Amino acid sequence: MENKLRSEMDPVYQWDLKPIFESDDAWRRALAECDAAVKALASLPGTLKASQESLKAGLDQIYATSEAAERVYEYAMLKKYQDGGDTAGQEMAGLATSMIVALQTATAFVDPELLTIPETQLNQWLSAEGMKPYRHIIENVVRARAHTLDHNGERFMAMLGDAAQTPENVFEMLSEVEMRFPNIHDEKGEEVPLTHASFGVYRESRSQSVRKAAFEAYFGEFGRYINTLTAAYAGSVKLDCFNAEARGYDSACAAALFGNNVPVSLYDNLIAAVHDAFPAMRRYIELRKHRLGLDALNLYDLYTPIVDDVEIDMPYQKARDLVRQALRPLGEEYQSLLDRAFDERWIDVYENRGKHAGAFSMGVYGVHPYVLLNYADKLDDAFTLAHELGHSMHSFFSDRAQGYANHDYAIFVAEVASTVNEVLLTRYLLSVETDPARRAMLLNHFLEGFRTTIFRQTLFAEFERDAHALYQSGTPLTAEALNKLYHDLNAKYYEGCVINDFCDVEWARIPHFYSAFYVYQYATGFSSAVAIADRILRTGDASDYLRFLSTGGSDYPIEELKLAGVDLTTPDPIHDALKAFDDAIGQLEKLLGE
Repeated sequence: MENKLRSEMDPVYQWDLKPIFESDDAWRRALAECDAAVKALASLPGTLKASQESLKAGLDQIYATSEAAERVYEYAMLKKYQDGGDTAGQEMAGLATSMIVALQTATAFVDPELLTIPETQLNQWLSAEGMKPYRHIIENVVRARAHTLDHNGERFMAMLGDAAQTPENVFEMLSEVEMRFPNIHDEKGEEVPLTHASFGVYRESRSQSVRKAAFEAYFGEFGRYINTLTAAYAGSVKLDCFNAEARGYDSACAAALFGNNVPVSLYDNLIAAVHDAFPAMRRYIELRKHRLGLDALNLYDLYTPIVDDVEIDMPYQKARDLVRQALRPLGEEYQSLLDRAFDERWIDVYENRGKHAGAFSMGVYGVHPYVLLNYADKLDDAFTLAHELGHSMHSFFSDRAQGYANHDYAIFVAEVASTVNEVLLTRYLLSVETDPARRAMLLNHFLEGFRTTIFRQTLFAEFERDAHALYQSGTPLTAEALNKLYHDLNAKYYEGCVINDFCDVEWARIPHFYSAFYVYQYATGFSSAVAIADRILRTGDASDYLRFLSTGGSDYPIEELKLAGVDLTTPDPIHDALKAFDDAIGQLEKLLGE
């Protein structure tokens, strides 16, 4: 039995894209207008440096074009993500991507031309009131002077953009459209379909044989295509390293972090801090092994609840009510926006054939954000709903407070708002639950948040760092080399576990690896979120946090976080989070009488 076609699903639980464009025909008209607007930008090179007025007029035209183009692109991508097998959606996404690449090519002159303006003169121009929207952007360009190519160099780098999407496109089409997972047998012995979404359900099964079968079947399918997936990922790594070398960065990691003004030392310090916490992880593994009654704990035993006979079914309507109640400390306005998200169909809820795996939120400036889910009626899905709505509200507040040029928040802070919501949901559930078994389950869920968000994402971050280092050292990125790298990291992070060989290919299913050096921000974001959520609950005041949500990209992310009371220039938030992990293990041990 396969997933239903999208046309067979209840539209009540599908997002409504009409606020972006009333129809595909309207989208095509907007695409044509964008194509013309992009071509009109050809008259701008050489004009930005003429005067302060010319600079402002040119930037106004560029950002107006970009705003329209972004909306066209986002509509097309949402159409593609809702059903990757829809050829019309594929075509629209392709056309929109080509248009975006043309826009990037047409505006490649901007940074080099800005850098030809004498610094004293540029600073004088920036002091004008009309230049305020562009002040931070231009200051950031000047900061990147050493890594900016000349006009032709930037133009060629922009032209590479379309081809540079190939590795990720290959991965997406292979994993989301072409792959077909074999059926497995559930706890009752009945044959059931295995999908991206149901894998997350079966890996939590109370039956070890079901868990093992799900892992073997799921990763086995990735293993069938491991050489193709290796070629795709290796291509992505090579592009990262090419970009870093072309722009004069010390490494691909340094290139990826530079835009947010984040030092590589923060990345390395995160990995080192997590290594220091391995004894706590070993303690958690031993507790898990004992509670499950196993002689040995396998990687496929890490997700199942360790409290007997405690399961919480979470239909979507119940999750909506729960998330709304848990987020009440964020204030009445936040509550009203949640109601809009639910009532105005910002959310695409259930899985259908060809739908993009996982979950995400996409802000659409001038409209509202959209959330993609693959909801499967589990407590984890309620946490995913809270998580993605955190992203959405971050987008909404920033879009409303900032002009288009500064609306988009940095990746570095992207996971903070989402994780604040998860922490608030956990704290709320623990505050109302009196049953010891359910409390133990919630504590275990909280611990799993640490394991999967700090430890697991840092493992991913270390994999990325080491994979890029392998390539830069001249070592070919073969399936064998990448599998071994991932195997050895699992052995290090999960000491005390049996490291099952069929899990060595798991790296090949991680879509975030095609946006290199992204995942470490889940760990720093989680650490920041714990501090922010606890501060809101302690003071009853979310105003500083809402101010942070409204900053968009108007400042560097580390500075924006300081508004919410978090200073990541020190490792303290990370160490405090890892201490909270150890403390929670102690609470669970006490509750379980261990």
